[in-house]
Parts: sequence; structure tokens; C-alpha cells
Amino acid sequence: MLLALWSPKGGSGTSVLAAACASVLARSGGCRLVDLAGDQPAVLGLGTDPETGVAQWLAAGPEAPVDALARLATEVAPGLHLIAAGAPRVLAPAAAAARMVVEVADASVIVLRGCYLSLRRAVHHPLTRRAVGVAFVDEPGRALGPNEVREVLERPVLTRVPVRGPIARAVDAGVIAVRTPEPLARAAARVLERALPSAPVAPARA
Repeated sequence: MLLALWSPKGGSGTSVLAAACASVLARSGGCRLVDLAGDQPAVLGLGTDPETGVAQWLAAGPEAPVDALARLATEVAPGLHLIAAGAPRVLAPAAAAARMVVEVADASVIVLRGCYLSLRRAVHHPLTRRAVGVAFVDEPGRALGPNEVREVLERPVLTRVPVRGPIARAVDAGVIAVRTPEPLARAAARVLERALPSAPVAPARA
């Protein structure tokens, strides 16, 4: 199963939520996390960025076997393997890369802050209608809440991702893969349960 997490605007927390979802799935049987933005090595606490990854696999052309991509994976925690972006980091224009992944995914989820600019971009983005729902990044002090996002985008809010000090410190320390803060793990589990109901995920605790 392939879940695409994306955002119409950078800095929305997509990489952190993707890492948390991968960590939850890893504990439930295993997961491959494919990084198109180039941020996952830092989020997951790797000392260096892998030199080979999706960019090299794509550069090989249509004849590149699918299993070759799997061989580029790096184990970052038990059950969690990262397929890095590779060099160069920019694989394609952001819109083209997002469209490619979302169109083949089993489900796609928009990651969105309560930010007018993000919401405005999501309204006009051609991939929004393909999304099964929204992961709302719940940042204190924002004027827009999950209800406004749901009404404007006409998509359910699958989870609220808290922005809290312990989560930021875990990201900065690179320990998300091995010590995911519980509020973030619960938010990730809810996304997986609701976007991919058949995924092997332990039920999120309240």
C-alpha cells in the first residue's frame, strides 16, 4: 500500500508527519519511506545524506527494475527503511513530483497548517480533489481551525497534529524513528487508520 503525504506549501510539517507514520507502521510490521523532498535523513537522525536514491533510480530510465529501488533503502530503525531522495535533491518541479506520486498512491493526504496562504493554495491545487482527507497541523495562535479547513476544502480532517515543544525537540535530536513522542504517534496512527483502513496499525489511543 502506498500513502502519499503532501502539502501545497512548504514548511507545513509534512516530512515530520511522514516520518511519524513510517515509525508507527514499522512497529506494526515494516515500512519503506520514500523521500522526495530530501529532508528525511535529517528528520530521522542519519549522520549523512545517502548519495543514491530515487533520483538515481529515475535517471536510469524505464528499464530500471522496481526491485532496484528497494535495494537503495537504508534501515534507520527496526522495520523502517528509508529510500532517500539522492543527489540532486530536486527530482522534478514540486507540482510534477506531487502529481506523479499522488496519482499512483492508494490514498493521499494533504498536510495543512491553519494558514490562509496554505489554505488558498490547497483550494486551487489540482490534486486536492484526489485527497481522502487532511492532516491538520494544530499550531497555537492560528486564526483558522480544522472546521474552516474542512468546510473550504470539502475534505474530512483525519487528524490534528499537535505543534508542541517535545515534538520539536525530538525532531531536532533526530529521534523520531526510535522515540516518537506519543501525541505525534497518535496523530500518525489516526491518519493511517482513516486513510488506509486495511493497514496493519494498532488502534490509536485517545
